[in-house]
Amino acid sequence: MALLDGKRLVITGVLTDDSIAYAVAELAQREGAEIVLTSFGRALSLTSRVAKHLPSPPEVLELDVRVPEHISRVAAQIKQQWDGLDGLLHSIGFAPQSCLGGGFLEAPWEDVKVAVEVSAYSLKSLTAGFLELFDQAGGGSVVGLDFDAAVAWPGYDWMGVAKAALESTARYLARDLGSHRVRVNLVAAGPLRTVAAKAIPGIERFEDVWAKRAPLGWDITDARPVAKACVALLSDLFPATTAEIIHADGGYHAMGA
Repeated sequence: MALLDGKRLVITGVLTDDSIAYAVAELAQREGAEIVLTSFGRALSLTSRVAKHLPSPPEVLELDVRVPEHISRVAAQIKQQWDGLDGLLHSIGFAPQSCLGGGFLEAPWEDVKVAVEVSAYSLKSLTAGFLELFDQAGGGSVVGLDFDAAVAWPGYDWMGVAKAALESTARYLARDLGSHRVRVNLVAAGPLRTVAAKAIPGIERFEDVWAKRAPLGWDITDARPVAKACVALLSDLFPATTAEIIHADGGYHAMGA
């Protein structure tokens, strides 16, 4: 029996086949899950194109997490094809350029609030929007992708603050959704060469030191270790784990200088 046999998952954030979400989608299908992808705007055509590379090309639904009507519409579309939802991968993050690259003191609130809304508040928006579907399934698992917010990173600036908000949001969701049998956990990944990462000025400084300091080493081109952590949390292997941050980073987070 495969790890995700019978599971029905919504996976956000697939943009190219280098995306962490793509690696999760591919592994989830190989482990028996049915999946739906979401995307929006100009990225929608890219997601639809790359979805064809998956073992079983899934449906791609339009979903902008800043538009409540999109969330309710996607929930209704899922309800038409499934009688419940077992898992959600939150792989969504964005910050305007003013919020990255060393302009922490200058970034205006108008841009900062976009970063927080898209990267953190959206975890609540999606989970709450799909809660009825989780209830129909008797519970489920929400997994979000994180980048360790316990420290300040060069150039990461307000996205780091947004990730700290994501971590706190996950804890409060875990508190409130335990009675619904919905687990909420995050996977803190090491740096990977994705389209999103390339938009962060100075990301190469993370790459240069990570493999040297991580006890298990780190391959910035291989998203599979992160995908395996996500799939494990989406499965039934962790029935009593919620409000947790699992580090899939080669052990870098625990090492000193």
